[in-house]
Amino acid sequence: MRPSFFVSVLASSLACVTADPVITSFPNSLALDASFDPIIAAYWTGLPHHRRTPFSVSPDGKSAYLAYLDSTLKKVYVQQVDTSTFAAIGTAFSTTGYEAAGLVAQNDGFALMATVDATGSTNLPPDNTHIITLIRVANGTESWRTPLNGPGVHTTELTDTPDANGDLVYSTASGLYAAYFVVAAYSGDASGHYGDSIQYVNDAGVLQDISSASVFGCSHNTGIGLEAADAPPFASVCAEDHGAIWLNTETQYMSGVKIANENTTNGVSGEPMGGMGGSYSNLALFPDTTNYIFAWQSRGALNLYTDSWMGSPYTQCSPRWLNHNVAIATMNSKSTLAGTEASSAVGAAEGDTQVNWITKSDTVDHQNVHVATLNSTLSLVTWESLTSPNCQPVPLSCSGTYAGTSFQFVDSSGTKSGSEVVNTDVFVSGDMAVVGGKICWPYVAMTWDLSAPKSTGTLTQKMSFACAAADGTSSLPVASSAVGTSSSVVASSSAVVVSSSAISGVEAVASSTAVLSSAEAITTSQTAGTTSASIEPATTTPESVTTSAAGALSSSIPTSSESLASAPLTSTITATSIPVLTSVPGITSFLEPAGPIPTDSSIAVSLVSSTLLVADNSYTIATYPNPTSISNFYLARPTGRFGHSAWGQGWRAAVASAKASASVASGVSRGEGEVDACGERA
Repeated sequence: MRPSFFVSVLASSLACVTADPVITSFPNSLALDASFDPIIAAYWTGLPHHRRTPFSVSPDGKSAYLAYLDSTLKKVYVQQVDTSTFAAIGTAFSTTGYEAAGLVAQNDGFALMATVDATGSTNLPPDNTHIITLIRVANGTESWRTPLNGPGVHTTELTDTPDANGDLVYSTASGLYAAYFVVAAYSGDASGHYGDSIQYVNDAGVLQDISSASVFGCSHNTGIGLEAADAPPFASVCAEDHGAIWLNTETQYMSGVKIANENTTNGVSGEPMGGMGGSYSNLALFPDTTNYIFAWQSRGALNLYTDSWMGSPYTQCSPRWLNHNVAIATMNSKSTLAGTEASSAVGAAEGDTQVNWITKSDTVDHQNVHVATLNSTLSLVTWESLTSPNCQPVPLSCSGTYAGTSFQFVDSSGTKSGSEVVNTDVFVSGDMAVVGGKICWPYVAMTWDLSAPKSTGTLTQKMSFACAAADGTSSLPVASSAVGTSSSVVASSSAVVVSSSAISGVEAVASSTAVLSSAEAITTSQTAGTTSASIEPATTTPESVTTSAAGALSSSIPTSSESLASAPLTSTITATSIPVLTSVPGITSFLEPAGPIPTDSSIAVSLVSSTLLVADNSYTIATYPNPTSISNFYLARPTGRFGHSAWGQGWRAAVASAKASASVASGVSRGEGEVDACGERA
């Protein structure tokens, strides 16, 4: 046998080796200088999301940093972190700021992207809205501070940043930082509208005036993906509110390569990359290659029709499910998909046939989806699962019973490697980065409740870390106790979930039957183990594995074989497959009620079985679970301008989405009424 052939066969064999994630945790390892609120409320619904804590490791692997917003919501801290114990090193850097939106560690310090106050006396943002600034700190001292929007930054349009959704990356090859973030324009043609911006800054802190930068791009983009490349433009993904997710590396706009069709409504992109507190660790480069992987949560796509505002070739669609599933796409370059582009064929019955599904359930919701690459061939996809989900037609978060965080290795071709592992004690609430041959991330040790809206959490001055290894070996200190977890959360009619905590010498086994939307039954029975680590190893008492089963779905809820039309419009619809509808009983017209847009005081609100019924006279607009007031569901943006008041956008959007869900089969477009392309009132 020729040596070269032997080497190639060996390399091929190694690339095909499967791996199960082994999770090591470091509970409360990092002491924080200031208290931290781990929850940020989701846009509109008020459901809890993890408040992001950006985390980054230096190019030489010797330094790591964590950024966080303190509980006063007025100061951002950056703390150096020991890469072995995940304990604090030295004194934290702090600056006046309102959200930590991105972090890049360097060998001599870090660069922080944060929202701050605009300076100067002219062309300031209205209502004192914040702007985005990039701050470089080297050897403990601030080197430079470069505003990326706000007064004097751009001449064509002035923008601010009410929401800090976005990300920051750095390319050593080009010596450039790239920042991708949400903006709202307060001058120029886009004034009064929400979009996004991509900006580049060099090592000296100089904002780059290059064609790869953009001042105002995708409409209402609260789903941002960004990853470095050797030269600009860097790889980028945007999720807009007109029905698609784009690989927009070359266009910096809502165009380019269509990754997916998504059900959206004006002002809402559907939270594919996590919504508020998201837009990080969802687009990753496989090291030493030109290959990328992108992960998101999706409701699928059925029945494509022309977007009535944008026109051809833009399309809208009906969701396949009301709940979300985990989807991935792989790229063989920063601007090309490895697989097929999403369809834009009007009339197509299915608009998601190109999607690579990691999960495919109509009874379990999946959210907080992230991905990171471990090496040139292996990535880790993670998500949270909710059993008994309560999901509404408007494309937003679902509420439900938290069932654990899943971890699944996926290779560079998009194929699952090994088994899914579920952990009920570890979450992902900050950027995922490679530390000592493992993928590690920060989280707050707490009880995670996704059953109802919640705007704040229990304040803490401790941060925890967790890591995932592919082979079970680790150079990190490991405690003597082991934590057994179920190997997978499986969608089933009984929604069986196995959880555990601090189990020594006990294996947890989950066995259940999954019924997918295609009616294909899958049975799994797997085992997996995780190790719990801390700075000071501690002995834990073995506990038994507990099994809980959610109740069967109510008989009043339509199944995948029933028509949604059979369910009363005033009832709450639990996540299920959505069949084709041609009509809705009891409604002869989708004409909006005459008169002015309803206000809080003119809308009749009644609580029926913990469901908020919103109606104008006899016309039911929508029903939403959990909130106790209109303001709880129609959560306003940080400022009331641009039409983002409680009803200026929300009511119209709810009506539009109800129309789309009910009449998409007959090709009826959503009536835009007085709402413009970006969701604001004309």
